[in-house]
Amino acid sequence: MPELKLEHKFDPKRKRHYLNDVLTVLHCHHYATLFTQLAIDAKELVEGTHILKETVEDVVFNVLSGYYKRNGITDPQERLALASQMFSTIGMGKMAVVSADVNGGEVDMPHPYVDEGWLKKWGKHKEPVNFIGSGYLCGMFSAVFDKPTRTYKATETQSKVMGAEKSHFKVAI
Repeated sequence: MPELKLEHKFDPKRKRHYLNDVLTVLHCHHYATLFTQLAIDAKELVEGTHILKETVEDVVFNVLSGYYKRNGITDPQERLALASQMFSTIGMGKMAVVSADVNGGEVDMPHPYVDEGWLKKWGKHKEPVNFIGSGYLCGMFSAVFDKPTRTYKATETQSKVMGAEKSHFKVAI
């Protein structure tokens, strides 16, 4: 499997970080949990959680698709491996793709960044909160299998923030 290659640049004049020439915001779990809570609070008013998922899906799709194209990576297994490495490298936690094909698959997250940050800040929650991880998976599957965004839906069937040992997602068309 190929190894993810990331080039980090910092523009001191604009105070901006870039990974492979893509503007990147570096964050902490406090920030991620706060804007996740904001999305939950705005769920009914402006579909906040939906907006959060779709925004992450679009960004991940563009970043991964561009990376695959620039590096000539066409094999789905190699693409999945690189997407998993990217997930960890950008600080989103650990991911293990259990199964994946053009119709969907399953993914385990033994250490999801959002859930672990939420647990440290507020403790357990009654429903899943990893909208960022869900969006990542939708964008990842679309990029891996050359499908447009909004092709896949990721559902968190087990959630670490709800007390499960790990988070588990099912991805389907």
